[in-house]
Amino acid sequence: MTAAAAPPRWDRKMQQRLARGEEAALGELYDRFAPLVHSLAHRVMDDEDAAAQITREVFGYIWENPDAYDPKRGSLRSWVAGITQRQAVHRLRQASCPDESNPDESNPEEIEARIREASAAARADYIVDSMPAPLRAALDLAYRKHRDYRQTAAVLGVTEDEARRRLRLGLQLLSTAVDQPRRGGLL
Repeated sequence: MTAAAAPPRWDRKMQQRLARGEEAALGELYDRFAPLVHSLAHRVMDDEDAAAQITREVFGYIWENPDAYDPKRGSLRSWVAGITQRQAVHRLRQASCPDESNPDESNPEEIEARIREASAAARADYIVDSMPAPLRAALDLAYRKHRDYRQTAAVLGVTEDEARRRLRLGLQLLSTAVDQPRRGGLL
């Protein structure tokens, strides 16, 4: 593994602390990733109580299995998001299975479409969160505050060409959320 591909020091230290059974480490991990876990679970389940339950399950799994994290496969954040995604999809499929007494209760195609939409949205959230701040700021101005590239450039104090470049790059990154889902359910 090259130095550039090495996981962040915080990720390695956190895994070591969890493996030693440090409760404070779990608290820090929870503080850092609970909003991500809850929002991903909520996006898949569309249910506050289910998202809260999945959040508890994910952190319970992490506490019991800290060695399941392999730094060579990605960041701790990606691992946590992947666990969340798999658990939420599993719960959605489980909850959506038709009752044998009522076979018309759910439509498998609708369930799978909902899972694909939630997965793409979760990947988009992750991509935006992972973007450099200048790209996020440009996208925020253009799409949430409805500014054109000229207004975005003025607010950010950059040239119009730079504003267009940031918007184009941000949109290219976001397009990968739909075009190229990652293998293994990781976000």
